Amino acid sequence: MDECKIIVMGFGSVGQGIVKAIKMEKDKILETLGINLKIVAVADSCSSAINPDGLNVEELLKTKSEKGKLGQCPNCGTTNTDTDVLDNVDYDVLMECTPTNIDDGEPARTLTLKAFSQGKDVVTSNKGHLALNYKELDDAAKANNVMFKFEASVGGAMPIINYAKDALSGNQIISIIGILNGTTNYILSRMTSEGSSYPDTLKESQMLGIAETNPTQDVEGIDAACKAVILSNSVLGQPATYSDVEVEGISNITSEAVSLAKENGYLIKLITEVSPKTLKVSPRLVKQGSSYDLNGTLNMATLKTDLADEVTTVGKGAGSLETASAMMTDLITILRTKN
Repeated sequence: MDECKIIVMGFGSVGQGIVKAIKMEKDKILETLGINLKIVAVADSCSSAINPDGLNVEELLKTKSEKGKLGQCPNCGTTNTDTDVLDNVDYDVLMECTPTNIDDGEPARTLTLKAFSQGKDVVTSNKGHLALNYKELDDAAKANNVMFKFEASVGGAMPIINYAKDALSGNQIISIIGILNGTTNYILSRMTSEGSSYPDTLKESQMLGIAETNPTQDVEGIDAACKAVILSNSVLGQPATYSDVEVEGISNITSEAVSLAKENGYLIKLITEVSPKTLKVSPRLVKQGSSYDLNGTLNMATLKTDLADEVTTVGKGAGSLETASAMMTDLITILRTKN
């Protein structure tokens, strides 16, 4: 392989981050691996831009910013989207960046299975289809002898799945406990430091772009629950789906509860626990000064192992380029393996 043709599905924050990251790292990958990365198609929810010779990243970003639709890209814009793009473009790897859908996992599920059936490798940042259909996707990847990588779906820039499988491959992972949602960590951190109420802090985080306009997936623990399912399946080897997770969010946490915890040397954090007997997301008391004492949007996870005891990893759990960094790591793993 001296060339890798890439399709990017989804052109929101993460999709735009991955095309920027590919442009930034392209020369280094060519130098170290001898492989030229070429983005041959990018699709948003209603249109796409396609060029078999490679798309211009600056033009893609400018068109999306100014006109809102990739179909408006000069000379390369089309009305094709979703599986139509996969059927009409020659490619090697699908970078799947569509929004998480916890109701039915679409369109990520269909796009991923379609790519597998075409013998293509897939890198995704999505959580919905993994939380609902992990076994189906894993079985399909194996049946088609392709690679399926999803590091970005759990910790953003924080390594956890690849870390467990590679750096800790000599260990049995017994459990994983951590903070796996940056939005809720920001809100609870601000409530602790400022003594502010939950509604006021949520509003602040929305103004800063940390929380979504509809923050339900984050604040009600849904996002973290999806990540618990992915970790249970991929790291612990314990089959699970979203319905197996006990979930409680932070919307009922009061400033009084946060202050009382602080006075007694504790913090309230939204904690995700994954073990053979427990799949749970809930607010818990943690000690000030412990590894859980993180501010802002940072994520952390402590992996309990049989040989190395406890190992903790920390990193940014969200962000355009931060999430793209995990997807680039997965892409490079595929390139090295196939090369």
